[in-house]
Amino acid sequence: MRRLAIVLGGLAAVLAPMAGSFGTSRAAAATSDTPVATTAPVDVVQISGLLDGITVDAWRRAIDRAEASGAQALIVQLNSKGAVVSAERVAALALRMQQAKIPVAVWVGPSGARAYGRSAQLLGAAAVTGMAPGTRVGSFGAPLPGVALDLGGQAEALRSSSLNATDARTRGVVRNDLKDATVPTLRSMLLALDGVTWQGRTIQTTQTITAADGTPRVELTSSPRLSKLGLLAQLMHSVSSVPVAYLLVTIGLCLLLFEFFTAGIGVAGVVGAACLVLGCYGLAALPTRGWAVGLLVASVVAFAVDVQTGVPRFWTGAGMVMFTVASLFLYRGTHLSWIALGVGLAGVSLTFFSGMPSMVRTRFATPTIGREWMLGALGEAVSAVDPEGVVLVGEGQWRARTNRATPVPAGGRIRVVAIDGVTLQVEPEEGAARDYRERRKPDVSTTKSEETRA
Repeated sequence: MRRLAIVLGGLAAVLAPMAGSFGTSRAAAATSDTPVATTAPVDVVQISGLLDGITVDAWRRAIDRAEASGAQALIVQLNSKGAVVSAERVAALALRMQQAKIPVAVWVGPSGARAYGRSAQLLGAAAVTGMAPGTRVGSFGAPLPGVALDLGGQAEALRSSSLNATDARTRGVVRNDLKDATVPTLRSMLLALDGVTWQGRTIQTTQTITAADGTPRVELTSSPRLSKLGLLAQLMHSVSSVPVAYLLVTIGLCLLLFEFFTAGIGVAGVVGAACLVLGCYGLAALPTRGWAVGLLVASVVAFAVDVQTGVPRFWTGAGMVMFTVASLFLYRGTHLSWIALGVGLAGVSLTFFSGMPSMVRTRFATPTIGREWMLGALGEAVSAVDPEGVVLVGEGQWRARTNRATPVPAGGRIRVVAIDGVTLQVEPEEGAARDYRERRKPDVSTTKSEETRA
């Protein structure tokens, strides 16, 4: 024990000076650093995809929110290959940016982002602009009406071409306060805003402090407040994209046609209706050709003509031609990617040249494949048959119609008495009404017995 006490005492004697010097250096560093003063935050909103009504409204609301909340500035993180709203509406957004009480900055990022068309022209209305490495801007198209934009005089020269970050800065399309040509991160955009004067006020986002060793360094004094589209707004914005709207309409039409040739309303019908509604919303928001939309619907009608026969024939080929032409010319000013076009054409081909005909031949073929066994078969009403409904016979559900206007409640037992195309004629297992012609016929057995007695 005594030896252990001697060892512990020696360790304490050695470590005590070290701990004291460490604490002294920490205190010296804390007292030597200049305290960082916190300044008002900077709002950041992310805008991606085609500039449509939803993103334009989100951009304007972001400006209003930044002004009302006391933010020093607003940074718009932009990644857009064009706009589907009118030039007048984009011009109104540019004027709103120029007339804002705070500076509105536009950063094309992150790496790989693009700013084309009327979306790119909004850089000319921003107080500070920047581009991340690997991004491009240009293809401005026609100038926006009624608004003056600062694009370094390159708007006309870049109507059909684009520039990388270095060339865009060199030609004055992108303006910022950094020494480097590119602005790789959002933090770099915060640095670029430092010292910008807007309507008599200077933006302060950084502060130079001196470390304990005398080395100066730049620290951010303003934190970014990020905001995105809400869940519903993001859904509707995604639906309004070129490939998604096309595929949703295609899937919706195919599923509804499939449901038409099945018994009752199932999952396919509900999903198809939802896809078609969302797809129609997207087509309404995009620059579509009306005749191409009509041709798309007509192609599905042509497919239906051959689907009911179970054999792909002339109308299947005609429908495929109409669908292909409608897909190629569906949009004005933009076009489907080869991936989306290939998925749509391949899916429709497999559906109507193989899938749907096989399903119809298997389930709704003519009596030559042997449905006579169903005559007289017993089953159960899935839904009330009054006068039409759905019944369960064997292991499948079928459309059904009462044979003699005798309703069958849901869950009631039925008997198949006839087959009319793809519809079964049924009657209650017990208590079915007799046909008036049967009531008028004499009982054969009774007549024979009377003749025998005579």
